Amino acid sequence: MGTLKGQNVRILKYTSGGHFSVYAKATSCTVTMTGNTEDATHKDIVGNAALPIIVSKSWQVQLESLEVLDMYGILSSILNREKLTIRFDETATSDNQTQQNAAYSRHGDCYISDAVFNFNDRENSTKSITLMGTSALSKDTTAPETDEITPSTAFTKGQFVRLFLGSDNTALPDSVIAYARQLAFHVSVQMEQATTKDTTDDWQIQEPVGYSYDITSSALVRSRDSITSTVAGKTLADIEDIYESSAPVRFMIANTAGPNNRTIRSQIVKGSVVITNLQLTAANRQSAEYQTTLNGFGDYELGNPPT
Repeated sequence: MGTLKGQNVRILKYTSGGHFSVYAKATSCTVTMTGNTEDATHKDIVGNAALPIIVSKSWQVQLESLEVLDMYGILSSILNREKLTIRFDETATSDNQTQQNAAYSRHGDCYISDAVFNFNDRENSTKSITLMGTSALSKDTTAPETDEITPSTAFTKGQFVRLFLGSDNTALPDSVIAYARQLAFHVSVQMEQATTKDTTDDWQIQEPVGYSYDITSSALVRSRDSITSTVAGKTLADIEDIYESSAPVRFMIANTAGPNNRTIRSQIVKGSVVITNLQLTAANRQSAEYQTTLNGFGDYELGNPPT
């Protein structure tokens, strides 16, 4: 038997009826199990060495993928504090989806504790999610059934997902960020340990108690693009005006098409943000650009689910 390759170890999520399916277009996964310890040395022990005693255990999974069509479902799970059941296992067959019930495979309940979606110009869009365990990791006696999926052969190019802003917290976000190059949407969930003396075993139970989100964007100060679209674009001067007002504005991230990729096809996520950081970078012999950090102001709202 040859050396096991990473493509044959996959994270699967529970669907229904005892079935699991893989996360599509995954590129990497990391499973971390942590033993939290306390030093148990005391005056009756001779010597200077530490005696670490495990007092609790926790686990989490990090997943990277080229699939962003499930962004709506992931953001919905965070909003609704949805508990998920996932499994990691060795996989085989032509599409690396059939579970093998390896001796090291485990399953458990978790929450999405972090999610980042990157939409960069002329690049395939990516996502990275962290799943934090809220139960023990358990073994299966047999491999669960796999609901095989057929991932789309298409990839979401970053230039077709764009950030729109309004002029205040009531105006529709109808102006795109002009000359944009990079965009990222990040959600972080605050987790709290919920174990009590009635909790059995050493595994930590984690529960979501809040969340925050932020958007980062970079754009050229000026470009040579010919703008034929009728959709207005916000430039650095407009972003400075918003920053100087210190007030929230409406935002929307949307799929776009048409002239200059400015025509909205479908809304992904929207809400209100405040600009917390604005940085102008002008390096010698390089294009002048600026980076904007926008922090979420209140709940985000989901757009239309993909069809």
